[in-house]
Amino acid sequence: MYNKVILVGNLTRDIELRYSQGGMAIANTAIATSRKFTVNGEKKEEVCFVDITFFARSAEIANQYLRKGSKILVEGRLNFDQWVDQNGQKRSKHSVVVETMQMLDSKGENQGAGGYPAGQSQAPQQGGYASQQPQSYREPAGTQQQPSSYSQNKQMPQSSSIPEIDIDEDEIPF
Repeated sequence: MYNKVILVGNLTRDIELRYSQGGMAIANTAIATSRKFTVNGEKKEEVCFVDITFFARSAEIANQYLRKGSKILVEGRLNFDQWVDQNGQKRSKHSVVVETMQMLDSKGENQGAGGYPAGQSQAPQQGGYASQQPQSYREPAGTQQQPSSYSQNKQMPQSSSIPEIDIDEDEIPF
């Protein structure tokens, strides 16, 4: 049997990161994909919303770099979840467990979403991460360059909402 799903779309909400009792990261979000077609000369668009789940290191990377609206390609497997709700009703849904991802945003398109130059991001390979030379950061168009003495004294703002993750250059997925 073969269970493989490939989706390209935009995230519909920010990543919700949590950790299992064993310490493994689990990240949940959803992706919206669309299909355009014509019926009797009338153009239509169909949108599909799918819940997706990242595990382990890819969950932490997704939490660090992706935001609502980020364009992403995911490959994974279809998963069928069943549960009983608070009213005793049996509920179920399909979702995708992500095995590999590719971030598709360019820096200019979704700056708050940790996007990367188009064509520079690759699908993860052996070990789950792309083996590509790190790209240097380029300032967005229209920003002014400050003297080097200014940038040395400048401190980054503290953000308590996003956990800081120590990533070696070899682990960067783009």
